[in-house]
Amino acid sequence: MKKEDIKELYYITHIDNLVSVLKNGILCHEKSKKTQHKSVANTEVQERRAKVVIPGGKKLHCYANLYFNARNPMMRAIVDNEKHKELAVVQVDSSVLDVDGVIISDHNASADYVCFYSVKSGLAKLKNDQIFARYWTDTNPFVQFEKKSAICAEVLIPNCVPKNFIAGVYVSCDESLRKAKSLLTDSLCTDKIFINSDLFFQ
Repeated sequence: MKKEDIKELYYITHIDNLVSVLKNGILCHEKSKKTQHKSVANTEVQERRAKVVIPGGKKLHCYANLYFNARNPMMRAIVDNEKHKELAVVQVDSSVLDVDGVIISDHNASADYVCFYSVKSGLAKLKNDQIFARYWTDTNPFVQFEKKSAICAEVLIPNCVPKNFIAGVYVSCDESLRKAKSLLTDSLCTDKIFINSDLFFQ
């Protein structure tokens, strides 16, 4: 993958968190615990992530995590039963890759076989056809497992993503659009909130 292939990065969150995100930026897990927010994370997954230490000694939970592709297995797992209406995907400008200390993971950051890299080295390891794939199913279960993890490769930003890198917000439907606009009237130009139903598997 080349840097110019990345138009934007993505953060999946509960729509009610948008006001905080636009005010404080995207906080790492450790910092977000100290604020009032609604988590969309799987508890078991977070317990696993809590044990991960990035090379250099910093815990994974001390990084804000972004995806190259928000249409991924995590999104798929939480959109059922109309929950897509509760979600928002924050668009983050790709220039955040230039922030000091950014780490790239070549798979889901809590995968047993994940590797962590600097931005330049990490991007060189990523395959566009895996990261930007629309589907990750395969007749071979081992290949499917690899695809499922690779599409969840992450960009890890130390501590937080400053709010000046936030470019806009995606939601899944008209109902969510109305809610996001009402929440963000004072925080973000409403013309930067978009419906992208495909991103939410709708």
